[in-house]
Amino acid sequence: MKIIEAKPEDCKIIGDFIKYIAEYEKLLDEVIWDEETLYKELFIDNRAKVLLGKVNDEVVGFVLYFYNFSTFVGRKGLYLEDFYIKKKHRKKGYGKMFFKKLLEIARDNNCGRMEWVCLNWNKTAIDFYKSLNAKPMDEWTTYRLEEHQFEELIKKMS
Repeated sequence: MKIIEAKPEDCKIIGDFIKYIAEYEKLLDEVIWDEETLYKELFIDNRAKVLLGKVNDEVVGFVLYFYNFSTFVGRKGLYLEDFYIKKKHRKKGYGKMFFKKLLEIARDNNCGRMEWVCLNWNKTAIDFYKSLNAKPMDEWTTYRLEEHQFEELIKKMS
């Protein structure tokens, strides 16, 4: 598998992979972006980076990551937002190839850590992450506020 950085013309395939992962995670109804917004966020505003894994001419996997910051480490970190390999291409070492590339990017950009979240029912992913000696952060809980809540909460807090 050859890993390449996605280009603006890859927006449709990126969108397809976002839908694949959302469907796999049973969250397809939460996908609300449009291709124009995706293009702007990824390639104009550079909010995140996408890597594509290609075998021959077929894109078989993708990762989307961005940089965050750790106040404890005092440096930026690499945050893996999405990671997906098409089912028929799993168990071929492509996941490790993607992780090696991400680790090289983290090292080369002086990141203090690399983090991601995983659904607690995704045993395949959990087993893979454990094989890398990644440490689960069981003592942390992720919280979220949706965009539609912002205005109401701002008014409530005024």
